Amino acid sequence: MIVDAQVHLWKAESPDWPWVPGRKPQLPEPFTIEKLVAMMDEAGVDRAVIVPPSWPGDRNDYAIEAAKRHPTRFGIMGRIPVEKPQSASLLANWREQPGMLGVRLTFHRAQAALLEKGSADWFWPAAEQAGLPVMFLAPGNSSRFAPIAERHPGLQLIIDHMNLTVEIAQERKIKPAIDEVVALAKFPNISVKVSSTPTYSLESYPWRDMTEHIKRCFDAFGPQRCYWGTDITNAFNKSTYRQRITHFTQELKFLSQKDKEWVMGRAILERLKWK
Repeated sequence: MIVDAQVHLWKAESPDWPWVPGRKPQLPEPFTIEKLVAMMDEAGVDRAVIVPPSWPGDRNDYAIEAAKRHPTRFGIMGRIPVEKPQSASLLANWREQPGMLGVRLTFHRAQAALLEKGSADWFWPAAEQAGLPVMFLAPGNSSRFAPIAERHPGLQLIIDHMNLTVEIAQERKIKPAIDEVVALAKFPNISVKVSSTPTYSLESYPWRDMTEHIKRCFDAFGPQRCYWGTDITNAFNKSTYRQRITHFTQELKFLSQKDKEWVMGRAILERLKWK
């Protein structure tokens, strides 16, 4: 089974579905449920984890619509207003929402202050108590998750995209960023999405400049704590969906057939307890 560990979905901006002022989508046109399902069918992807994008704000309604329409194919790592401690009341019944598997947090650019100033400290024990896995993107702040993982061993923490950004790639600082990520492998409750490879590569397919970084993560975390994912709407015109699959199944020679079974789907299903 092939499971994409991250996709974004969004519909057109409208009065009842406004976007956050100043934020722009990854593509000029909506990336709809219908479009993604057709692409998954063509590429041979069985399931996908929907991560609602940031530009519509902290809302999960379109992702829930996708899960209702395709309950066997879509799960959701939903958004929550982590800057509001009163959001803790939402967590106990979080998984009762259709398709909801856990929470995704972003500590990037201005949002990094939530992590650096401790404004999100309320969230970690609350998520652990609710049994909710958490995906996060916190470029430049990997080390801050060591004490979080240590204090909350029952909290499953999943690093998005190896904690990389386009800026890190363009500045050729991927290696030190990966150094910080692999340092977290000693915590069994931390795992990593080796995802969105073409976004950070400075080359064309098969993105060989990313091979060593993926291998370092794989060697540190192992096949049961590494997850393939496309983040397909990032670097959308740089590759096909099928190429993002064959990159792992054919080009990464260090992966055995058993490794591929885990990384391409089984591992994320087990980590998120997605039946």
